[in-house]
Amino acid sequence: MKGIEAINGCVMYYGNPAGYIDKDSAVLDNMFRCAELEGWVAGRGFTARWTDGVYDRLASGGPVQAGEAPVPLKSCRIWQLRPDTDAMMKFTSFSEMTRRFGEPDPGNYRLAYDGQIETNDLEAIWAKFNEQRPSGFDGHSLSMSDVIELYGPNGSEYHYVDRIGFRRIIFAGSPEQTRCLSMEM
Repeated sequence: MKGIEAINGCVMYYGNPAGYIDKDSAVLDNMFRCAELEGWVAGRGFTARWTDGVYDRLASGGPVQAGEAPVPLKSCRIWQLRPDTDAMMKFTSFSEMTRRFGEPDPGNYRLAYDGQIETNDLEAIWAKFNEQRPSGFDGHSLSMSDVIELYGPNGSEYHYVDRIGFRRIIFAGSPEQTRCLSMEM
C-alpha cells in the first residue's frame, strides 16, 4: 500500500480517504494534517484547504472509488430571523410568509452559523442542527422560516426550511453578501 496517492480525485492517506482534489486545491480533513501530507500536496502544485468533516463525508457515502470523483463539500450558513422581527414571520411556512410578508427579506435575518459540515444533504443538515449542533452555532433548532445557504467557489444556493422539506429561494442581497461587498470597496 502506498502512503499517499490520488485515486479518481480522492486523496488517500495510507488507505483512508483524507480529502479530494477540487480544481487547483486539495480539500483535506484537519485530522490528517501533517508535514508529510502537506509536502505531498505542495509537491503536486495544489493549495491545501484544511477543514473538518471531510473524512466523515467521504467515508459515509461520498464516492471514493469505482471511477467516480468525490462530490466537493460546500460550506454552510444558517440564517435565522432576528429577535426583533415581527413574531408572525417566525416559524411559518413559505406560502404563508410570501402571502403575508412577501419573499424572505435577508435584512430580517441574522447569521447563526458559518462553516463546513460533513454533508451537502439538506435533510442531514436539518438533523445535525437539531440533534448534534456543531460548535459555533448560536441559534435555535432549525425550523420553518430558517434559511440554509450552501456555498462554494461557484456561488450560493439558498433553501427555505418549509412545512415539509425545503424550498429553493432567491435570497439576493443577504447581509453576508452586503458585508463582504462593502469590505471590498
